[in-house]
Amino acid sequence: MAVSVTSGYYVSGQTTNSYGATFVPEIWSGKLQVKFYKSTVLSEITNNDWEGEIKNSGDKVYIRTIPTITISDYTKGMSLTSQVPISTPITLTVDYGKYFQVVVDDVDAAQADVKLMDMFTSDAAQQMKIGIDSAVLSAVAGASPTSAAANQGATAGAISAGINLGTTGAPITLSKSTVLDTILNMGQALDEQNVPEDGRWIVIPAWMAAMIKGSDLKQAYLTGDDTSPLRNGKIGMIDRFTVYTSNNLYNASSKWTLPAGTRDAISFASQITNVETLRSTSTFGNIMRGLNVFGFKTVKPEALVTAIVTK
Repeated sequence: MAVSVTSGYYVSGQTTNSYGATFVPEIWSGKLQVKFYKSTVLSEITNNDWEGEIKNSGDKVYIRTIPTITISDYTKGMSLTSQVPISTPITLTVDYGKYFQVVVDDVDAAQADVKLMDMFTSDAAQQMKIGIDSAVLSAVAGASPTSAAANQGATAGAISAGINLGTTGAPITLSKSTVLDTILNMGQALDEQNVPEDGRWIVIPAWMAAMIKGSDLKQAYLTGDDTSPLRNGKIGMIDRFTVYTSNNLYNASSKWTLPAGTRDAISFASQITNVETLRSTSTFGNIMRGLNVFGFKTVKPEALVTAIVTK
């Protein structure tokens, strides 16, 4: 006697058997969906000269400073006065920490056709970079790191004291006709602090980058390039600043804090202290977790300038 076997499928809540139904298998794409990450700029705008050996959160890095030597007038036959240079070290405390922990269930690992652990930890590494980037850029707008008093506010300028870089109560309202002036003013504030021109950078939000491309800078001759930024989308350099765009900038009630300066301004120290794999005690699966400790400090506040702007 021949036995006929019919494939079927079960639907939740169904009370009768669907023996005549057709089985429809689920097919998972072997190519993962492309994931876009926020661009990070920390490695381009800070220095890690003092990173040293960092093992745990709470470690300290002591940065020695060069004392300023006083220059005095001299007249023939006068008695000379000696000075004793004093170097006051700057303490960089590694007091921030971020971690990730993911678990891959044994059932998922057995049935998946991609390496789940590699995929998860790769994403965790990207998210770690974004998290640290946001922490430092947000701190630029707060107590630490902070720019010199003459490099911020409505009366900025170590010499002129007449540069308006905006305040939280009265931010600069940017438009296509004023956006370049703000960048030029930030450059002037650094000039008045005798900050070197080489290696200057500025970080701006995406909407400001679009505004710049539609400003007078769209004329190619102003950038020194053969092609207008309006056509190729590249901003490049403006008034000695290398321009970076970031979505991680500090924003409070549509008031953005723009940092600019040189890499000498902010010192950054980071260390991935631990990455480990272990068996989960609450389920059948493997746990991957990692810890990253870091710290940052303005070591040359005169080399950092901030402006507060709005649309």
